[in-house]
Amino acid sequence: MIKKASEMAETSIEHMRGGDGTVLRKDILGQDDMAKHSRLFSLFTLGKGCSIGEHEHRKETEYYYILSGRGVVTEQSGEKEVLPGDVVITGDGESHAIANAGDEDLVFAAVIILD
Repeated sequence: MIKKASEMAETSIEHMRGGDGTVLRKDILGQDDMAKHSRLFSLFTLGKGCSIGEHEHRKETEYYYILSGRGVVTEQSGEKEVLPGDVVITGDGESHAIANAGDEDLVFAAVIILD
């Protein structure tokens, strides 16, 4: 199967998970395209000053792969800067938030795998 970029749904989400501003979400695969052990494969774009608020992952693990921009991830252990090529892994009941910390868009791929 090949899914063309033109077939990928895009949505704008205001104050995602209690965050600031508008987040653009492009679903690389929709729910019907994924195996039963996964629930998300999307590309997120956060403009300057935008964020995704703190949220928890139970019985699943979320991976962020940072593609461009500069961000700050807040975890239980504190805040950490993320740059292109970095991977954020959150699971086992942990929580996280992410914010654009630069002047250019923060773009990352997100995958959620069910445990």
